[in-house]
Amino acid sequence: MKKAFLIVFIVASLNLFAQSTPYVILISFDGFRWDYLNRSISPNLEKIRENGVSALSLRPAFPSKTFPNHQSIITGMYIENHGIISNNFFDKSSNHWFKMSDTSAVRNPQWYLGEAFWETAERNGITTASYFWPGSELSLSSRRPTYFMNYVHERPYIERIEGVIEWLKLPMEKRPRFITLYFDDTDTYGHDFGTTSKELNESIERLDNYTGILLKRLEEINLKDSVNIIIVSDHGMTDTPQEKVINIENIISSKEIKFYDDGPFMRIDGPVNLIKEAYTKLKSHEKNFRTYLTEELPGYFHYKKNPMIGSIILIADIGWSLVTNRKSQYNAKANHGYDNNHIDMHGIFIASGPNFKKNYKTGTVWNIDIYPLLCKIFDIIPNPETDGDLERIEFLLK
Repeated sequence: MKKAFLIVFIVASLNLFAQSTPYVILISFDGFRWDYLNRSISPNLEKIRENGVSALSLRPAFPSKTFPNHQSIITGMYIENHGIISNNFFDKSSNHWFKMSDTSAVRNPQWYLGEAFWETAERNGITTASYFWPGSELSLSSRRPTYFMNYVHERPYIERIEGVIEWLKLPMEKRPRFITLYFDDTDTYGHDFGTTSKELNESIERLDNYTGILLKRLEEINLKDSVNIIIVSDHGMTDTPQEKVINIENIISSKEIKFYDDGPFMRIDGPVNLIKEAYTKLKSHEKNFRTYLTEELPGYFHYKKNPMIGSIILIADIGWSLVTNRKSQYNAKANHGYDNNHIDMHGIFIASGPNFKKNYKTGTVWNIDIYPLLCKIFDIIPNPETDGDLERIEFLLK
């Protein structure tokens, strides 16, 4: 009798815990600039703003690139600390590249130094899922969500939404309570056509329509009023005219000097004696870009501790593009990666659901604070190494 009672008690307790645990769907609209919401072409997103909370903008970490900032959002860490210092970078100590197009590298847990929220949640008994998010498909099972999908860029958006709905229809004891969802649309069309193009506006409308579909599907499974929806973007976007191009190899050129990244910012490395000479030349030709020795980079960038960053960092003025002989033309109509404090690099933060205030507007929030916000919603202790600060964002919650 005692054993039977104990079993019933445990099952009842688990069911009670499951029912009281919040739901959160964290959605990323890649490259959705802060002011795209103000074009009067996104009624479903506007409903979320009206029924929940919205920030003037979401400040990314530096550099304002895709993979690094998705990691900053999900770990609450500055880029120098979580280790994904750019979309593509080289580790001299191991002689290996991290490239976002390289599936093997993307799934290698050794590159990822931060603890993603799904790791924190799973450790606290909360089931999680990811229908795409950089870092969600690591080869080490203990560092992945319970449910995840390997990234397929061409996967139709409706299939992604239906995948999320199917997870939410699982039995209570198997159902994920935290889910990520990712859409690249506005980033792709921003790069290809520019920020004021007809194609970009159509992209905004498309994402708004899919948001409406998700809300309708949640209503159909009787979870619309139970789910917290948080929509963010990893960075903004700015137009990059073809005439605003600077070839850095016209200033410094040596087979021993290595150039990493291009466009909005560039990292340079090489032998110490050549680096000193290169720095001097770059400083004397400094026009429409800024030159820093990495250790002298202003602290507010939080981008100098990691040894893979390199010796010199160049940051282009907004709209200018840094190139080398290897890539002397810059074809993107718009780009990102610039100074993260420039408003064009800022993204969006809107959220609604049972844990959020209604019709509440605030100023700029920081993407590193989303991780502690998630921990607060789920009432779990954050990873102590996070750089995020709950006090900067907690007021958005009821």
